[in-house]
Amino acid sequence: MANLKEIRDRIKSIKSIQQVTKAMKMVAAAKLRRAQQSMEQARPYTHHLNGLITSLLPEVDRSDLDLLEIREVKRVAYVVITSDRGLAGSFNTNIIKKAQNEIDVIGKDKVDLFCIGKKGRDHFRKREYNIAEQHIEFWNDLDFCHASNIGSGIIGQFLTGRVDEIRVVYNYFKSIASQEIKTATLLPLLYDENNTKRIDRIYEPSKTELVKSLIPKHLNVQIWQFLLESYASEMAARMVSMDSATNNADDLIKDLKLEFNKARQASITKEMLEIVGGAEALS
Repeated sequence: MANLKEIRDRIKSIKSIQQVTKAMKMVAAAKLRRAQQSMEQARPYTHHLNGLITSLLPEVDRSDLDLLEIREVKRVAYVVITSDRGLAGSFNTNIIKKAQNEIDVIGKDKVDLFCIGKKGRDHFRKREYNIAEQHIEFWNDLDFCHASNIGSGIIGQFLTGRVDEIRVVYNYFKSIASQEIKTATLLPLLYDENNTKRIDRIYEPSKTELVKSLIPKHLNVQIWQFLLESYASEMAARMVSMDSATNNADDLIKDLKLEFNKARQASITKEMLEIVGGAEALS
């Protein structure tokens, strides 16, 4: 059994860590409220813009715009969205695991990676995957400009013919306790004919000109939505993780206090026995 000083030091150390986890939980909760609000405000716009593009695609000639070109898939780009920091439970691990499994099926020599966040960058760089671009240390100042800058590099890979398809692996925010890992195809733009409603409208300018104008904006908005979903998911995962760590610290402190009391009682009993034994020896 550990001595009293060791147990007392452990209790003190755990209480200090518990204060840190409580503070991190509160910070994550505050950031989550703002991130969730931004994400939920952007969802309707993203959804309606996507619906508009989808309704126009069947009625335009894909050869009129390079971004609509459908090619034989020989090389794929993966955009992997993780965080810069850990202490968020399995948030980063699950994203990286899903992305790596999909990439390994294709073959890492046929994949270019766009790593958003340090955790994904560090993982794939260590394993010598081909990283085309990396974007880190921007989450605290996240705005639409970041989405535009990231989007320009990703779209450029498709326009130059470097890759034939672009996929995004990210966390979709469902609730504070639940996030879903999704893989979305960013390019080429596809649509489901069964779910496409054709509406008789008069367009000014023409449908082709409208699509040429909207698609670059649509792609940037899609990336912006992926970033917002991922950031809100990260904050939720961190808040839940820190809450769990704080509760675990409480349980550990209770166990150590019980152990401390047992050790203290055993020490007192031992001293009393020594005193009684000494008194009997003198008598």
